[in-house]
This record gives sequence, C-alpha cells and structure tokens, in this order.
Amino acid sequence: MTIKHNQQIQHNHFRKDWQRRVRTHFDQPGRKSRRRTARLTKAAAVAPRPVDKLKPVVRCPTIKYNRRVRAGRGFSLAELKEAGIPRKLASTIGISVDPRRANLSVESLTTNVARLKAYRERLILFPRRSGQHKRIDSSKEDIEAYAKGEKEGAHKVHHILPIKNKSKENAIGEVSTSDMPEGEEAAYRKLRDARSDARLVGVREKRAKAKAEESAAAKK
Repeated sequence: MTIKHNQQIQHNHFRKDWQRRVRTHFDQPGRKSRRRTARLTKAAAVAPRPVDKLKPVVRCPTIKYNRRVRAGRGFSLAELKEAGIPRKLASTIGISVDPRRANLSVESLTTNVARLKAYRERLILFPRRSGQHKRIDSSKEDIEAYAKGEKEGAHKVHHILPIKNKSKENAIGEVSTSDMPEGEEAAYRKLRDARSDARLVGVREKRAKAKAEESAAAKK
C-alpha cells in the first residue's frame, strides 16, 4: 500500500550523526565559578581603582521608552568641557568618553555635568611616582586619610553614583482645576478647538467665499 497525501515523509535523512551536533550546557556551574574568579582577579589587579568606569545618563531611544534613563556609552566633549575635565585626562581617571555623542537638550548637558563634578569631588588621584605631586593629583591630606582608612574606596562606580528612574507616582502628578491658572481650566478643549480650526481652514474659506458670491448675486 502506497503512502499519499498528508502522510508523505520525503527528503528526510535519519542516519546523520546528530549526537555529535547537539550542544549541551552542562558547564554552566563551572563557567559561573570562572566568571566570579575573573572578576575578583580583575578587582585585585586594578585596586584601589573601581572595576567599572563612569557612564553618562542618557534617554532610551524611541518615543515609547524615552521616559526611562540608562547608562550611555560615554560623555560628550561638550560635557567634559563644561565640567573642566580635559578629554585626554578623562579616559585615564575612569571616565568613559564618546566623541560622537552630541547633547540635544540643556537638561542632559546639565545632568551629566553635575554627575562629572560629583565624581571629580569623590575622586582621589594618587601621584604616579612617590614624591612627585602634580597639580591634578589629590591633596596630601586626602591621600593620607585614604591610607589610614578614614576614607573608603568604591569597588564599583555605579554603586556610588547610581542611575535611577523615577517611579510612576513621582513622574506623573495630578493637579486640581482650582490650582490651574485662570483661563487654563479647559486646556484639552482649547487644544481640540485649535486642531479643528487648523484642519478646517480651507473648507471655511471656500464656504465664506461661496456665501459672499451668493449675496452679491442676490443684490444684482
């Protein structure tokens, strides 16, 4: 009896060595342990510096998500200039730089400049060579205070200067009609009327013109 219609199984090869091509993930616990060891090794190697770099606060793309903020790739040159940090120095003191990024609003520029200044105030720069203190290095008092343990270092920058999103309760507020300025109580109605007026400009002009012609013809 031949197989036909929906029961056909054609061009299928069941004799391939499929067991050799199956990918398994039994090494997950070992990878987790190796990643942790690598993080600790890196932290010990760069100590007392933090393991991560300072990132700017940027808005998420598209209208759907731009109410949220996240960490960006790097600070723009305008932000570094406003904060008084040279571009070549920034990458050496743990600040990410993105020369392609541009500030499209005063709000983002102000926020990131304040973030840079806050980081610069907390930063303790040790001299590269002992006894050779430079102008950009931290004061001897700060260095001695850190050496004595009076000032603690940070393992990660984003723990000291986190990027937080506002909650929905704080982001959106309600205003009663009595608190609104006079004449702004029906703001939604005004917007709808303005939109309707802009849309019906041509229709109303045509109607007024036709009415004027009819009245002129009636007078004759």
